[in-house]
Amino acid sequence: TFCQKCAVTSDKCPVDNAKLTVVVNNIAVAEQIGELFVHCKFGCRVVNGVGKSGTYEVDPQGCPFTVKLNTRKEHEENCDYRPVHCPNNPSCLPLLKMNLEAHLRECEHIKCPHSKYGCQFAGNQEAYHSHLTACRFEGLKEFLQQTDDRFHELQFSMAQKDQEIGFLRSMLGKLSERLEQHEKSIELKFDVLDENQSKLGEELMEFRRDTSMLSDELSHINARLNMGVLGSYDPQQIFKCKGTFVGHQGPVWCLCVYPTGDLLFSGSSDKTIKVWDTCTNYKCQKTLEGHDGIVLALCIQGNKLYSGSADCTIIVWDIQTLHKVNTIRAHDNPVCTLVSSSNTLFTGSLKAIKVWDIVGTELKPRQELTGLNHWVRALVASQNYLYSGSYQTIKIWDIRTLECVHVLQTSGGSVYSIAVTSHHIVCGTYENLIHVWDIETKEQMRTLTGHVGTVYALAVISTPDQTKVFSASYDRSLRVWSMDNMICTQTLLRHQGSVTALAVSRGRLFSGAVDSTVKVHTTRTRTRTRTHTRTHTHTCVQKCAVC
Repeated sequence: TFCQKCAVTSDKCPVDNAKLTVVVNNIAVAEQIGELFVHCKFGCRVVNGVGKSGTYEVDPQGCPFTVKLNTRKEHEENCDYRPVHCPNNPSCLPLLKMNLEAHLRECEHIKCPHSKYGCQFAGNQEAYHSHLTACRFEGLKEFLQQTDDRFHELQFSMAQKDQEIGFLRSMLGKLSERLEQHEKSIELKFDVLDENQSKLGEELMEFRRDTSMLSDELSHINARLNMGVLGSYDPQQIFKCKGTFVGHQGPVWCLCVYPTGDLLFSGSSDKTIKVWDTCTNYKCQKTLEGHDGIVLALCIQGNKLYSGSADCTIIVWDIQTLHKVNTIRAHDNPVCTLVSSSNTLFTGSLKAIKVWDIVGTELKPRQELTGLNHWVRALVASQNYLYSGSYQTIKIWDIRTLECVHVLQTSGGSVYSIAVTSHHIVCGTYENLIHVWDIETKEQMRTLTGHVGTVYALAVISTPDQTKVFSASYDRSLRVWSMDNMICTQTLLRHQGSVTALAVSRGRLFSGAVDSTVKVHTTRTRTRTRTHTRTHTHTCVQKCAVC
């Protein structure tokens, strides 16, 4: 058995250092100790002196009683020798409990019981009783007490509300954490869903492209059969890729061929224009630099090359020297398209077409054509008319008067490309469609389908026998359309990216694409040989397999 100090402050036995597991009170010993008599602490005083620190002795002026240890606390709480303070004023001298009553009769600091409401009275007991009869708060004490009680009730209610608010805040915190966890979980699921949807979209696009290719092949076969029956099919009109121009460091957005056909110009996202030899080695002859933005449009008039760019300018180049001769700030927005007619240049941008007079190396602004609803991405000048394409609209302008003489309504979003033949107006749209109108009646004849992406460019090759329209699309393909029967006779899939630009010259087709290359396509030149095992006349009825 040990004292409480030794047992509680150590986890080992003071005797043998064994680990203490359970420590309990020794009731028998505690009762024996509790019966011992001790002096009241108010009857003892600290011994002052060298070597006597912390020792006590009996104070003859203190409490004379000795009490059992068990009753010591009860005695000391009621001991007459216990020091107390005046309840009226803490600055009064310390007192013994036995003297407190006499002190209160003489204390000059007795406060009015209504001091908490603002009464300033302080005096002795006699003055206190006299004050109560005249105190203005005494008559209101019941009301003040009720107010106090109500105030305490409100405080208690407020404390309860504070606890409830604290609880609700903790619950709200937990709910916020759970909500955040759910949001993160949902975001992850949405990410997975988006990824799966993207994969499905790509697979669907590939499936559509493959389906389109198969459909084209079937159409091509049918066209061959039909043309063979009609006697108009010529296998030499099948276009083949003959060469590739490599050198740009970004997507090719526009092409233009010099009238003699020996030079090809290409504009790119790398802000340059490259000049290619189209007759011998297909190599770059020169790189023209000057724009601060993507080169979006090219046009040739006489011996001058005009280039439009996303930097909102037009640069004039001398084709003989291949040097820049002028720069014109043309629009407030990118110059999307250029076309020339005689000595007039037309430029297309956001909701505007500007008309410029070509005077040497200068461009003199003549007029601005307005009333357009969106970007003007396509311009074609044919005979005396200018054709402009914007959002689901083609406007036909008289070049001489610059008045709009006709409006064609389209579908499929913005018009990205226009081609004009001797009999048709053709346009390619954002939503994969190619619309065809009769050039005389302006009535829509057909909508050609097959592409699975924006139709960026159209080009025409006409011969006395037939007219072919070429279409270039986001789906990386080129399509050849016979305008005699409005069917696709061939599909070329030679580029690794979207085909964005076309140009024709001397029966050759040039195509530029996002894969940074330009390709040249020509008709195949091969001779068919037929071996007949019979001799035929015009009256032959039974035909061989060749016929």
